Amino acid sequence: MADQVVLPIPNLLLSQHLFTLTQPGLAHLHDNARTELLKGISADQMAPYYKIITSTSSALAPDPALLSSMETANADELKRLDERLEEATKTEGESEISDALKARANYLTRIGDKDRAIEAQNLALEKTPGLGSRIDIVLTLARIGFFFGDNDLISTSLSKAEALTEEGGDWDRRNRLKVYTALHLLSLRQFKPAASLLSDALSTFTATELVPYNDFVALTVVANALVLGRVELKKKIISAPEVNQVLPDLPILGDLIKNLYDCHYDKFFLALATLEQTLLLPSRILAPHAHFYIREMRILAYTQLLESYRSLTLESLSRAFGVGVEFVDNDLSRFIAAGRLHASIDKVHGIVETTRPSTKRAQYESVIRQGDAVLNEVQRLSRVLY
Repeated sequence: MADQVVLPIPNLLLSQHLFTLTQPGLAHLHDNARTELLKGISADQMAPYYKIITSTSSALAPDPALLSSMETANADELKRLDERLEEATKTEGESEISDALKARANYLTRIGDKDRAIEAQNLALEKTPGLGSRIDIVLTLARIGFFFGDNDLISTSLSKAEALTEEGGDWDRRNRLKVYTALHLLSLRQFKPAASLLSDALSTFTATELVPYNDFVALTVVANALVLGRVELKKKIISAPEVNQVLPDLPILGDLIKNLYDCHYDKFFLALATLEQTLLLPSRILAPHAHFYIREMRILAYTQLLESYRSLTLESLSRAFGVGVEFVDNDLSRFIAAGRLHASIDKVHGIVETTRPSTKRAQYESVIRQGDAVLNEVQRLSRVLY
């Protein structure tokens, strides 16, 4: 049963608070973030992490007395854990040695001692026989990567976890791995595969050690709103009970997806602007991709509207989106020039005309590509046979 208990270490909320403190645009959140960060560090006696923060940023002011008390507590606990490991090594079996190694590794992980924690977790991984426990250790290594923003560690750990689950990981660990992988993909701006994994895990979410439930649902909605068509968005997100349960706490998400689905584009644009300030930019995972996301969602809305008409006046478009004619003109011009919208603008008459790509041409190009592939395979086969 102990194997089923997943410790929320390191505390990933602290890395989010630290991110908030490093963003000048989030100054209105700094006081609360500083209080919560210091409270969390003190609660887990995170002397190594505190030293990193105070030496590399101005997020927290150095407090020598606090640091000294935490270092003393760390030294005392590590001494006790080392003695327990030595005792288990001398007089007990594999299971007890594994438990002692994991306890030591988890403590180093809890206090934010990155290098020693990784070394200790890898040692525990070598000495732990159970498949489920090994997966848990690898996922802990992934969380260390998330905590410190180490993408190489995350990628390596998730690859190991995937290999282990293929050997026979249970249902819960497979589902938790989906969430870990999805968050990593989001951080790499791979919204489409991330959205699929997040929606798959929506009804079975248990990975609270990685992300709070409401935040998980928010990420699921944000990712899927970008990649799903209207029918699938309605089916998988808007009608999902798990999403509707959270929307009262995050009403901006409801405004975003429902106004997009109902084609209320002026309200959708307002919701999108609010989402950027209240959810995207404050998020450690989504902030680097906020401008990309806003741009892609605007393109999605423009495309959805233009697909219904052969032509529209710039004035009617500006009314539909609740913005000025000049804004729509500039926005559309940029996206059309980049090949992101199939339309053209008649500046003289103030009209936007859709230019849908030819279906026959697309089919022709597809046949040519497939034919080339077949010919290449035939030539390769002929060389083998003759």
